[in-house]
Amino acid sequence: MRRTILPSGLRVITESMPSARSASFGVWIGVGSRDETPSLAGASHYLEHLLFKGTRRRNALEISGAIDAVGGELNAFTAKEHTCYYADVLACDLPLAVDVVGDVVVDALVAAQDVENERGVILEEIAMRDDDAGDLVHDAFSLALFGDLPLGRPVIGTTDSIARITREQVYGYYRRRYRAPNVVVAAAGCLEHKAVLRLVRKALAPLLDNEAAPAPRRPVGAHAPLSAPASAVSVLDRSFEQANLVLGSRALSRHDQRRFALGVLCAGLGGGASSRLFQEIRERRGLAYSVYSYATQYAETGSFAVYAGCQPGKAAEVLSIIRDLLDDVAVHGLTDEEVTRGKGQVRGGTVLGLEDADARMNRLGKSELAYGEVLPVDELLARIEAITPDDIRSVAADLLTAPRCLAVVGPFGRHDFDDVVAG
Repeated sequence: MRRTILPSGLRVITESMPSARSASFGVWIGVGSRDETPSLAGASHYLEHLLFKGTRRRNALEISGAIDAVGGELNAFTAKEHTCYYADVLACDLPLAVDVVGDVVVDALVAAQDVENERGVILEEIAMRDDDAGDLVHDAFSLALFGDLPLGRPVIGTTDSIARITREQVYGYYRRRYRAPNVVVAAAGCLEHKAVLRLVRKALAPLLDNEAAPAPRRPVGAHAPLSAPASAVSVLDRSFEQANLVLGSRALSRHDQRRFALGVLCAGLGGGASSRLFQEIRERRGLAYSVYSYATQYAETGSFAVYAGCQPGKAAEVLSIIRDLLDDVAVHGLTDEEVTRGKGQVRGGTVLGLEDADARMNRLGKSELAYGEVLPVDELLARIEAITPDDIRSVAADLLTAPRCLAVVGPFGRHDFDDVVAG
């Protein structure tokens, strides 16, 4: 693994996998939906669509066709705190991947007609999200947990914000935010670091030449500790045949060293078929097909939550069981056996998830943006192995007693769950 910081502030990090025949190349921008004002809600995701529509050198068909012609994959994704544009190709086609992705990121036209065309596409995407209870409930939970703040709003934006946003707003956002100090280039596979540097200097030259215009920082206070929420319930009345539920609370930031213990807690509590939630709700009672726990981390806060999908008539019972299990773990933690099993699950998932170039590229980009460093896998595994049952009890006592928020999507009335998060 090698890392270079160019004079412009752009960071290039690579990991060589000599036995691989492929390579994965990504340009990571440290900007996401939490950087948007209400009038720009959804702009980061809008750009993800627009940047593939044309540059001064290529039209949309030429962009996609270049990677298709070599059997590669070209794509992008947007999150709360970052956006990534990437290509997976055969190792011999890495120069093409760098050229195409670089062209898209630094020289997109963001033409007015493309803005109008993609407006309709994104509105259809929002409608598709609204028809998928499993996606909708997680957005509803974020809003209940963080309120009408950037972290609480959906990455995709809203029908109102997407309908109103203008080409000038999106293009201005693009030019202000896509600056070298805000960019990490990550690559993994059969490659050489020096060769990648040469390709990056050429493909991203417009960014590298703009040393006098650093990326704007997130608004002052954006990373200040958020006030603790009161318990909140969000019920979206939809005529779905299944109830989708998320119950959880604020949790740890990505800089909190207890995040490793939280990962083991999630695995033991709801991370697999042997977890306590799965065993109690699905195996013993047959109340749900899908039930799991998860955690997310942001710069200064995070969330811990439990999801379940069940028959509407079973929703109250499922929520009662979840609440009782969380209360029990808050007091007693996990058993030694559950901790051992959870550590094994996290260790195995970490290593097995790094078997291909794309996964390693993602790890490089996320870690460099979030922490300014990439922990060696052996050190990461050692931190997981060092977790004790007392560590789990401590983090469980802290997080699982915090005020809880609930989101429900299904055929329910507005006040059907008002008393669920209490007590």
